Amino acid sequence: MVYGIWTFVAALVAFIISAVAGAFLIPMLRKLHFGQTILEDGPKWHKKKQGTPIMGGFMFIIAITAVTLISTIVYMCIGKNFINLYFADINKETVMIFAGLFLALANGAIGFIDDYTKVVKKRNLGLTAKQKLILQFAAAIVYIIILAVAGCGTATTIPFVGRVDLGFFYYIISAIVIVGIVNAVNLTDGVDGLDGSITFFVCISFMVIACMMSALGVTAWSAASAGACLGFLVWNFHPAKVFMGDTGSLFLGGLVCAIAFAVDMPILLLPIGIVYLCEMFSVILQVSYFKATHGKRLFKMSPIHHHFEMCGWSEVKIVSVFSIVTAIFGVISALIVYFGVVA
Repeated sequence: MVYGIWTFVAALVAFIISAVAGAFLIPMLRKLHFGQTILEDGPKWHKKKQGTPIMGGFMFIIAITAVTLISTIVYMCIGKNFINLYFADINKETVMIFAGLFLALANGAIGFIDDYTKVVKKRNLGLTAKQKLILQFAAAIVYIIILAVAGCGTATTIPFVGRVDLGFFYYIISAIVIVGIVNAVNLTDGVDGLDGSITFFVCISFMVIACMMSALGVTAWSAASAGACLGFLVWNFHPAKVFMGDTGSLFLGGLVCAIAFAVDMPILLLPIGIVYLCEMFSVILQVSYFKATHGKRLFKMSPIHHHFEMCGWSEVKIVSVFSIVTAIFGVISALIVYFGVVA
């Protein structure tokens, strides 16, 4: 009961901080002329969004970071005198949360550099793809090293299979998965409210799973993340008054990965992150098909949300349908964990 209230409070406080932050951050971004530059080859009706403030991701970054740190420290101090709390008392779950925040913030910093470059140069091109990948892999490698030094091991849990030790391949696979998902989440940000809505349901799914696994710290972390995303949507839902920018989308990508690793089941990123993956593979397929056919297109436009836009779907409909799909796969994932791990 106490932990249920604690989780609810974490979500509520994160929601309030994120939503209230928008009232101060958006005017400041407008004053600094930190506005979005719309791609020339994007949907023509997106041109009206030209100049909408970016870097709104700071709203939920501040909320998630503050609430997670405070709730985790409280969790560490339950039944202990804070003065007598030593690093040796920090358990694996707490290490995963702190390391996870590092991964999210590191990717958020990469996104900020990218956004700031776009703003200064007044074009929709920031860091090059190569520069982003190098920085993202660096962040992922440092995160993995932290976990290794903390003794988290190279085994992972697979529902209905059990613990599987991948040995050295665990590190290679983990780095590739992290960078892949981070970029998939980034690609999902292209329609008002889409990335925030999808990530809200992803965090809710992981919150339920973490609770089933008795990972109480991760439960509160996921709840705070969901609440912060909801607070951001107050300002980002169609018509958006602010965009999260790469600052926000790359942060969310790192966050989602870290939570999946914290519950010891990164494999769940496949079903729970189904929309992220569809967005990423739609781009890969589009580019591959375009090159193979010398100019033909598989989709009207990629990522896939733009294809549905070109088919006449409204932004609200896209967000609603994609969110429902994410919620359904979240429920399926929770059932898989319950019957394949918990029961």
